[in-house]
Amino acid sequence: MTEIKTDTEMVHPELAAIEVDGTERSDILMKGALAAGAIFGLGAVSPFVKGAMGAGGSKGDVEILNYALTLEYLESAFYAEALKKAGLSGELKELVKTISTDEDAHVKALTQTIRDLGGKPVKAPKVEFPYSDTAGFTALAETIENVGVSAYNGAAPMISSKEVLEAAGSIVQVEARHAAAIALQNGNQPAPDAFDKTMTQAQVLKAVQPFLVS
Repeated sequence: MTEIKTDTEMVHPELAAIEVDGTERSDILMKGALAAGAIFGLGAVSPFVKGAMGAGGSKGDVEILNYALTLEYLESAFYAEALKKAGLSGELKELVKTISTDEDAHVKALTQTIRDLGGKPVKAPKVEFPYSDTAGFTALAETIENVGVSAYNGAAPMISSKEVLEAAGSIVQVEARHAAAIALQNGNQPAPDAFDKTMTQAQVLKAVQPFLVS
């Protein structure tokens, strides 16, 4: 068990306090990621984390990541389209711009991780979203975001690599914030329940089937 210590002034000292067990290559790389993040900021972590995730994983993890990538493709396309046709303005438009940027980043990160693990990223599906105005968009956005969070929750126990699990965890937290922000736009409670629901892959695919164009 190794604890990161340094006399250098830290940007994020809380990262340096995290302990990582093990001496595998992926463990060592993750320790380096935490050290870089503590000293230089979160932006410095990305290349280290990519290396750590590339050091572990399995075929099953690649399949799960491709499942997540398919959902992120859908969300990325949904928000990109909304910025063009949903008639957004003001605070809502700025929120959607932020979410759209996040979803694009998720697509890129998952695609690169799959390649790092020796897998082949799935292609983006053709999609179509049934709404005609701003209210219809925000209602659909809340549904899609909640499905996304439940999908990550359901898939997490099947991930074998702890590095991949950490990456998925960092994404689902952001997706949950998206869901909360959209819920507030709809006048709904951002966290109505003490525990998030989980959904199986079959349930998720059934939920998003109406948006997929065959």
